[in-house]
Parts: sequence; structure tokens; C-alpha cells
Amino acid sequence: MTDKTREFSFFREDNAEMKEVLTTVYESLVEKGYNPINQIVGYILSEDPTYITTYNNARSLIRKVDRDELLQELVRSYLNNR
Repeated sequence: MTDKTREFSFFREDNAEMKEVLTTVYESLVEKGYNPINQIVGYILSEDPTYITTYNNARSLIRKVDRDELLQELVRSYLNNR
């Protein structure tokens, strides 16, 4: 039995575009009356794009962002702001 920790890493691109996309998606969900946090989490966990509205092209935008990169950036941001 091996108890070795697997390391996960990847190239980190500029997150300004990712933040802009996530902000646009968030605002689009709010404007359509959805709970944006719940919808974005649902998308991240399932990769089901129907959690994101098509309003303001939000669904197409969110699919341009790699979910692993998005999740990594969200965790990094949360831990840096605690």
C-alpha cells in the first residue's frame, strides 16, 4: 500500500481574463434572477453548461475557461483573503 501524495500542477495563465469572464457570468446570472454562487458551483462540479444562462453569452464565455484553472484560482483567492 502506497501512501504517497500525488502532486497536481499546471501552467498558470494570466487570470485577468478569467476574472472578467467570471464577473460577466455572475452579473448575467444575477440579472436573470438566479443565485449566481449556486449556479457557478453547479457548473464547476458537473461541467454541465446548462447551469449557466445564455444571457449576455455567459454560457459560451464560461466554457472558454478551464474548470481546473478556475477552481485553483478560486481556492487561491479564498485562502489569500482569509
